[in-house]
Amino acid sequence: MDTFTTACPRNCYSTCGMRVTKEDGKLRLLEAHPDNAATSEGLCLKGLSYIERVYSPDRLLHPLKRTTDGGFERIGWDEALDTVVARLESVREHHGPRSVFFYAGSGTKGLMNGVALDFWRLFGGCTTTYGDLCWPAGLEATRLTLGDNKHSAPWDLAKARLIVLWGKNPAETNIHQMRFVEQAIEAGARVVVIDPRRTQTAEAAELLVQIKPGTDGALALGIAHLLIRDGNIDREFIAEHVLGFESFAEMASEYSPNRVAEITEVPVEVVQRLAEEMGTITPLSICAGFGMQRYTNSAQTMRALIALLAITGNLGRPGAGWIYANLQSQIFDPLRDPLAIYPPARDEGPIRISVSTSLLGHHLAEQQDPPIKMAWIERGNPVTQNPDTHRVLEALRGLEFRVVVDQFLTDTAREADIVLPAKTLFEQTDVINAYWHAYIQIKQKIIEPPGEVKPESEIYYLLAGRLGFDADEIRRSLPAPTDAAVEEYLRGRLKPFPELTLEQLRERPVLAPGHQEVAWSDYSFPTPSGKIELLSEEAASRWGADRLPRFHDPVESPGTASKGAARYPLHLLTPNTKDRIHSQFNNLPSIRELNPKTLVHIHPADARPRGLANGAMARVFNERGSVQLEVRWDYGLKPGCVSITNGWWLCEGGGVNRLSGARETDMGHGAAFHDNAVEIEAQ
Repeated sequence: MDTFTTACPRNCYSTCGMRVTKEDGKLRLLEAHPDNAATSEGLCLKGLSYIERVYSPDRLLHPLKRTTDGGFERIGWDEALDTVVARLESVREHHGPRSVFFYAGSGTKGLMNGVALDFWRLFGGCTTTYGDLCWPAGLEATRLTLGDNKHSAPWDLAKARLIVLWGKNPAETNIHQMRFVEQAIEAGARVVVIDPRRTQTAEAAELLVQIKPGTDGALALGIAHLLIRDGNIDREFIAEHVLGFESFAEMASEYSPNRVAEITEVPVEVVQRLAEEMGTITPLSICAGFGMQRYTNSAQTMRALIALLAITGNLGRPGAGWIYANLQSQIFDPLRDPLAIYPPARDEGPIRISVSTSLLGHHLAEQQDPPIKMAWIERGNPVTQNPDTHRVLEALRGLEFRVVVDQFLTDTAREADIVLPAKTLFEQTDVINAYWHAYIQIKQKIIEPPGEVKPESEIYYLLAGRLGFDADEIRRSLPAPTDAAVEEYLRGRLKPFPELTLEQLRERPVLAPGHQEVAWSDYSFPTPSGKIELLSEEAASRWGADRLPRFHDPVESPGTASKGAARYPLHLLTPNTKDRIHSQFNNLPSIRELNPKTLVHIHPADARPRGLANGAMARVFNERGSVQLEVRWDYGLKPGCVSITNGWWLCEGGGVNRLSGARETDMGHGAAFHDNAVEIEAQ
């Protein structure tokens, strides 16, 4: 038996360090790596299912070609590559290279992913996306306020004495964080959860605040109003480190407890209790979830939350801080400034960056000079995961040709003309970073790819040769399809960091150079003023937003004057679940056994007037689309809301994004999935 160090590359907070045991050429055992202090307690169910994933009978092991009857047939690599090359050459000749659309999701992390755009530059260009489905509104809000996106080491949370889990459910979506929450509780900390749902995390809290979705910014400003009114602020910290406090205080004075209670549906006495605890218990940490910043007002919401920490002096101290995105391990790319990687529409050399990820279906169809004729999609499942499924499908089906690279026949792969089988994490060496802890980790090649699977970098290398690219340019840009060439490529990426070598990483995870265990402990804020900016000129100049984090209603919200309020009186929540990472893993039997079908959760107070019995079938709908699902009564859900976990494939009866609107967040070009009014009726 041989044991290897590796790490999970999925788009997940934990990015778990792992030890893998191989016996007789096969994977046998997965365990947590003890040297990753953030994830040493054990792997989640998804991580434990990796062996099942690798050897799944449903895994794609050979190239596929669409048949005339809409099905797929197995073909060889020569036919697959020749077919793709012929299409690439044709669209480039007749429409130019930018008529090819390149879409890469965030399904797997790694430096080897950078090979993709190197290939498209050699091709002469392409059209690709800006923005992101996940978190850019919060990234931009944090950058504008603090100057950078980082937070303290995960284990520092155990030192907090008040933890506010605001729109976050770590017991399911950041499970290793719960260990540090529990350690804090054992040491006497209080925990508050702010969420419309009574989640598994809420069971560990002493207070659950069930807020009206999309109104978190108003609650934060109401708390700020009381903190300032009652003098529970750190005036010395404010004087030294905060810009715009007086203007912020004047604006917050407009948010009286009564007004905030009306907006948020949080009782006045609860608003007062939150303010009292945040103003008197220290150190305070606020852990903000990603879902909360997927509204059309969400960046301003996140700025308002950070302001609570700024005015109480809860930054730069052990156990205190803003826990959202820790990009201290992002040393290989410019992600510290979200717009460096999520820019607005522009050209970057031969690459046209002009399709908003959030508006994918609309923008893809609207591209001109040249129009899009062909799509290449990898590491993502946009048919399932991007807003407004109907428009995404319409746009993809309007193209002349589609190539999808994936491990399984997802909803998106089912739309392809050619499907190419993708590697798993055990089949090519790579180096990955994280966004919750600051470890750099290796993802080692442990087994040979099964069947005819080829790593994506090898596919690009073979295409480059068939397309007749200059041999020297190929050699400079694309690693050859050998293990030695891949390692040489990775050593080149690691060269600027002498503290990091492949040999070190094979032994254990390594903290990124310059890692700050207590974020902001030097009180150095790289904003234009050098201070925490509650008043941001850049928010106005870059985004046309209020310089202060003023609250505005979401564009679409039941119970307001917004569109759809009367006809669609329920707010649709589409949370994550511990059993999947969005649309990944649920196709595996071990995962599906625990969660066999899509359900719509609804409070009985909303179900009874609609004649919806527990277990009955219902139609959830709005003007964009509908889904038919089984009803599950849920007394822990805030009345006025319905909840469907995202990620279910269309072919599994899912498809929550049939209901979501294609909208961007107020800053950062994020996806405002959660401005969603719906109705539900019996079937």
